[in-house]
Amino acid sequence: MEQLRWACRRGMLELDIILNDFLDAQYFTLTGYQQKSFENLLSRTDQELFRWLVHHEVPSDSTYFEITDLVKTYASRII
Repeated sequence: MEQLRWACRRGMLELDIILNDFLDAQYFTLTGYQQKSFENLLSRTDQELFRWLVHHEVPSDSTYFEITDLVKTYASRII
């Protein structure tokens, strides 16, 4: 869990808040596949994550569609 928390720490405050809050509130409710998708999402650049999660752009890689939607839906409740 500490590795995930560290990976949620980003260079942008908005991403820090969104990702850490999602980790705390939603991660353990996800399926195993969704958890792995979230972990993989954290390997993407801050710029990509910002576009996908804040600017609501669609990732070019379809493997991120579901998890970005879940994170964006959660984030819309906290922002």
